[in-house]
Amino acid sequence: MSTVLAVYLGSTSGSKMAAWRALPEAERKAKEQEGMASWHGWVEKHKSAIVEMGGPLGKTRRIDGSGITEVSNALTGFTVVRAASQEDAAKLFENHPHFAIFPGEAIEVMPVLPIPEM
Repeated sequence: MSTVLAVYLGSTSGSKMAAWRALPEAERKAKEQEGMASWHGWVEKHKSAIVEMGGPLGKTRRIDGSGITEVSNALTGFTVVRAASQEDAAKLFENHPHFAIFPGEAIEVMPVLPIPEM
């Protein structure tokens, strides 16, 4: 079994978010409730594969040789799953509420590789 990191991507300025924000408040609230119910259903369906539920991500700070700065990126959340392969892990996220109901753009999955031995 492979450990796989799934990162949720979205844009605060993209067309999906603009359409989401343009919804009347009552309709947006109803979609939020539908989306959360669907997300909880996804978790229940795949709970045996979920290693770390993860969650939403806040503001990003970048640390490099020049110091610490606030930056923007498309990362909005993460989940860690275990699957037989990266392809099998990817299939867990097909039609995920992140983009099927909510205005998320995509989900990317990547294997967590072992740290090389010294």
